[in-house]
Amino acid sequence: MTLRIAATAIALTFLAACGDGGSTGSAAPNSVAAAPAPAGQDWSQTVSKTVDGGFVMGNPNAPLKLVEYGSRTCPTCGNFGRTGTEPLTQNYIKTGKVSFEFRDFLVHAPDLGVAILGQCAGETPFFPILEQMFQEQNGFLEKLEKVPADFQQRLQAMTPAQQATAWVEYLGYIDFVKQRGLSEQQAHQCLADPQRIEALAKVSEVAMRDKEVTGTPTFFLNGEKLDAASWEQVESALKGAGA
Repeated sequence: MTLRIAATAIALTFLAACGDGGSTGSAAPNSVAAAPAPAGQDWSQTVSKTVDGGFVMGNPNAPLKLVEYGSRTCPTCGNFGRTGTEPLTQNYIKTGKVSFEFRDFLVHAPDLGVAILGQCAGETPFFPILEQMFQEQNGFLEKLEKVPADFQQRLQAMTPAQQATAWVEYLGYIDFVKQRGLSEQQAHQCLADPQRIEALAKVSEVAMRDKEVTGTPTFFLNGEKLDAASWEQVESALKGAGA
């Protein structure tokens, strides 16, 4: 599989797919019980990479499994991250009732490089970096609205790995991750890794083909697609499922 990234029009105009990930669906009411975390920890400290290419936080045996397909440059995803991360973690994940998995979905041209950097440091820092990317998203989006024409022209002759690196350098994400413990050398090694590129492309391909994911954010609760894009809507679904 070869990943091809449209680096021109997509770069300046957010696709309609961002903020249009919802679909019909609801979870049947069902009361679930809290579960104690391992001694000396809380469930938000339990993080692992999944076979589906995402990262999951929380009780591995949680009866309610929430999955988000999200883009780190999608404003609607950013709003969910800024408003929903804390209550989701404090009120649901830490109880052991809910686990939360985030799967990077490639919507906009810069998403590949940003997602690679977000995953580069591994499991433990994954969710703090994700949350901080959303907290500081507006600053990055301001730069994305001012991409010079010559920059986009140069992208045309680049490979996907080179494009990914060019985008994150231009937007300032290299400096962002350097401030969070990732060296510049590590960042560039991750960006040049073809296996990482192929893995991220596969997540999006499978989501579109098998799960009818057409935009971000798209949420699934126990495998059922939710008609939800905001924290209020997701929380309503969790409560309806007995969380």
